[in-house]
Amino acid sequence: MKECCENKASELAALRASQGRVLWIVLAINAVMFVVEFAGGIFAGSTALMADSLDMLGDATVYAFSLFVLNRSAAWRTGVVRLKGAVMAAFGLGVIGQVIANAVFGSLPIAKTMGGIGFLALFANLVCLLLLLRHRNDDLNMRSTWLCSLNDIIANGGVLMAAGLVAVTQSKWPDLVIGTIIAALFLSSAFKVLWESLRSPVSVVH
Repeated sequence: MKECCENKASELAALRASQGRVLWIVLAINAVMFVVEFAGGIFAGSTALMADSLDMLGDATVYAFSLFVLNRSAAWRTGVVRLKGAVMAAFGLGVIGQVIANAVFGSLPIAKTMGGIGFLALFANLVCLLLLLRHRNDDLNMRSTWLCSLNDIIANGGVLMAAGLVAVTQSKWPDLVIGTIIAALFLSSAFKVLWESLRSPVSVVH
């Protein structure tokens, strides 16, 4: 029995070390891409691109939270999952506010800049998704982290769609609509994470 417990402890330690390495990598990717997308969104005048940059910032925050709880108790892990959900909801509401502001004061976005940076963000998020894939069922903390990355892929596709529609229609409204959809995606994910954390305890390993 003692040997079995020691082996299990060793397996858990190895799992936490593996999770930590992956989370540091995706944290760095998202932090860099936040700066790139935010600057590009300002330059292009794109609500969708800036919304996606906030997505990157939100994810970097989420990954930082995930690193914080890797070796902490189940109670800590549950609390931080709920905090992650609250952060995601806050960013979603922030994007909605930005959409309203751009609807009133914004001008036509630069479609080429939107498309170029959108493709770069899509590639970065695909890398993150693949890195997180093997850990998505480790526990609720890692599952919520993987869900964030999955949502990013959908949001990136929306940015690319907005860029194409802006170029074709010469209208700012596709950009505003996609920004609103990204915000809705944020809020949906936030409520899902919060609901799962309230409904079931955070398990260490399935």
